[in-house]
Amino acid sequence: MNDSHNTIAAVSGLATAKDYFASLQTVIAQLDLPIVDRMTDAIWKNYEEDRTLYIFGNGGSAALASHLACDFGKGTVIANRKRLRTVSLTDNVALMTALANDLAYQDIFSEQLAGLAAKGDTVLAISGSGNSPNVVRGLDEARKMGLKTLAITGFSGGRVKALSDLCLVVPSDNMQHIEDVHLFATHAIFRALRYRMTLSKAT
Repeated sequence: MNDSHNTIAAVSGLATAKDYFASLQTVIAQLDLPIVDRMTDAIWKNYEEDRTLYIFGNGGSAALASHLACDFGKGTVIANRKRLRTVSLTDNVALMTALANDLAYQDIFSEQLAGLAAKGDTVLAISGSGNSPNVVRGLDEARKMGLKTLAITGFSGGRVKALSDLCLVVPSDNMQHIEDVHLFATHAIFRALRYRMTLSKAT
């Protein structure tokens, strides 16, 4: 590591792995865990009502949307149980680029929801800042369509907080910590849903 990198690390206060994980543990200790459980309940209700869950986000959050849809699509498959129907709106690259080019980048999720979702479905929006225009527009469209709105964000919640029925705000202004905790929270939801599926009566 060169001197400039050393300077950057020192300024950030996270010069070593130990520093990073210690500060991450502080963030986790402040997390509103009951909100995570309430999100699990909301997605479980969506599942029981045979509705669809739509997930979306930008950048690293787009990758997490795909990751979570994979977890739900494969990891919740239980013998003799109906499937947990989940769609990641970040995965159709051709459609996203067409919408961005022909309309606007902020419409890439709202336009997909308008074509796919039905009243009573649920959306899970992921945004580190809570202010990504396309995520905000997607949540706004979801509310207009009568969908249940869930959001996972950081900082002070941003614009998505007011648009969400349930919003988990990671209490940090460090984007890497926010993204770390987003993964932890979604994995907790996934594991809880799988556990319920294994315990409940087969359909």
